[in-house]
Amino acid sequence: MTTSTAPRLGTALARLLVLAAALLGVLLAGAAPASAHAALTGSDPGDGAVVATAPKEVGLTFSEQVAMSADSIRVLDPSGRRADTGEIIDLCSGAVVKYGVALRAGLPDGTYTVAWQTVSADSHPIAGAFTFSIGAPSATSVALPEQSAGGGVVGALYGIARYLSYAGFAVLVGGGAFVLLCWPRGAGVRPVQRTVVRGWLTLTGATLVMLLLRGPYTGSGKLADVFDLAGLQAVLQTKTGAALTSRLLLLGAAALFVAVLFGAYARRTDPKERKDLAFGLGLGGTAVAAGIAGTWALAEHASTGIQPGIAMPVDILHLLAVAAWLGGLTTLLVALYRAPSVERAAVERFSRVAFVSVAVLVATGVYQSWRQVGSWSALTGTRYGQLLLVKIGLMAVLVGIAWISRRWTRRLTERTTAETAEEELEQDLQEEPAEEGRQEETGTEEPGAKETGAGETGIEATGAEETAPEDEPDPERAAQLARQRAAVATARRKKARDADPERTGLRRSVLTEAAVAVVLLAVTTVLTSTEPGRTEEEAGRNGGTTAGSAAVPDRPVDIRLPFDTGGVDGKGVVRLSLDPGRTGANALHLFVERPNGKPLDVPEIKVNLTLEEKGVGPLPVAPDRIQTGHWSASGVQLPLPGEWRIQVTVRTSEIDQTTIEKNVKIG
Repeated sequence: MTTSTAPRLGTALARLLVLAAALLGVLLAGAAPASAHAALTGSDPGDGAVVATAPKEVGLTFSEQVAMSADSIRVLDPSGRRADTGEIIDLCSGAVVKYGVALRAGLPDGTYTVAWQTVSADSHPIAGAFTFSIGAPSATSVALPEQSAGGGVVGALYGIARYLSYAGFAVLVGGGAFVLLCWPRGAGVRPVQRTVVRGWLTLTGATLVMLLLRGPYTGSGKLADVFDLAGLQAVLQTKTGAALTSRLLLLGAAALFVAVLFGAYARRTDPKERKDLAFGLGLGGTAVAAGIAGTWALAEHASTGIQPGIAMPVDILHLLAVAAWLGGLTTLLVALYRAPSVERAAVERFSRVAFVSVAVLVATGVYQSWRQVGSWSALTGTRYGQLLLVKIGLMAVLVGIAWISRRWTRRLTERTTAETAEEELEQDLQEEPAEEGRQEETGTEEPGAKETGAGETGIEATGAEETAPEDEPDPERAAQLARQRAAVATARRKKARDADPERTGLRRSVLTEAAVAVVLLAVTTVLTSTEPGRTEEEAGRNGGTTAGSAAVPDRPVDIRLPFDTGGVDGKGVVRLSLDPGRTGANALHLFVERPNGKPLDVPEIKVNLTLEEKGVGPLPVAPDRIQTGHWSASGVQLPLPGEWRIQVTVRTSEIDQTTIEKNVKIG
């Protein structure tokens, strides 16, 4: 009895992973900033700002282009009533993506809530809310939305449909590729046919569900709106709706491909005709598969951000490689467990296809990682980067298991004598009924024929002559013997396969590989709906988040202003601190010091604030004296962000005074 041990991983795998890691490091180190998933980077007024008078409009600035509707921005007064006119204003200029909504005239003082919801250029819904106040903050009855955009039951169902669409695509494309490239005989194997057809059905059904859920997914979030025909019509006019519709049309062509593959191609016996048909199926199937993959590339992350002209073909190639590997793996697993037998040559050919697919996945995955993450800090400090690390870890595990499967394939040996015996037995099963009929017609029988049949089937044949004369054939008995012998032959083949340690090891490693692939596909699905690390970091640098905070510094403004009034004790320095240094209410502190750093008591100090670009000011501030050299004012209002000019007038005597100024940027 032969024994086998699990093969060891070779050094080639380690070299491949090290090379991929090194290339990833180089790309991440040299990345430039970009966006690929819209985020709110600023607002006017800002979050928490207190403005002296009601603005004419509320503006929102985004990191990339977004799709705005009439209800994308809503401004609610303290009692919850609409304070805007519903008129969306396009304020975009150059690379700045900014939209606003006009406010009604005569708004009273109080706290107002701005709720916004839109769809980014990569098809994902984003939403948020923030508040600002006119005159002074007040109580408000408006509750900020707790459910995030794309969440709830609709979001969960949409996510499941997205996952099933990826899985169906992989099985459909990978299964067809496995049959054409690796195992042509599999076109006539029923379990393989069912697997590929189920992949088509899964992808088609998931696409229809996504199309119906798209309206409530990006809008109301209510499951009942699935049946809103007006909403469906609006979805069909969007980029994502067009992509899903195109996918359904391409799936019609894919159905024709599957029908020919498992129909005309499976029935062909002439080698030349079969080869020509395989070439046509391969060419047409590749075009259809690339078209279906393109519906993802055109509507999601690859279509926005930097280098979309390169990113979309790379994304298509990435999806095709995933399908060829994981879909082919699924079909191989079904064949190993359900099909009568799989030739060693077919497994070896799939091993080569899988190796090429992994190489393509590594190359395209490195590029995609650089494009969506961009830096080591984003790789470890953002949710997208952390999910990407999980995906890389699962990918490494999957490659390791695949390498084990590849080694099992090399050890897989078909016992020639067993194969020959099985072929002879199958041929005998086909010929023996006819031979037996001829023997009975002539009234002769080979010696021991009856005993051999009884021995093989384990069923006594005595009394057969009593029911049928020797000179007349018995078709029913011949058919019964044929069925019994076929069952015995099938049982023997199954027993031989199960007793082969190489086949058993291959089946187990492929099963483990498929289980890890299911988890990997789930992580990938979540990754496609997560804000990329580049955008999250960029929004953080600008002070904005998708929840709607404004792009403002989170630190006080501290400046030093030297002065000289020309009189006695007329020289010194004013240290000014504005806390928190953003729009809204601020605390102002002034410290007057002599040149040696000691406090200087002056009779008067005044401050004026001016925002020239918006025509605001000068706004006078009269600070109160706290102690020697220290003056303070609370509730200093900065209504708008921009470049503010701060003028400080210092009087050191009845006649000696000077005005000093400095510009500071207020978010």
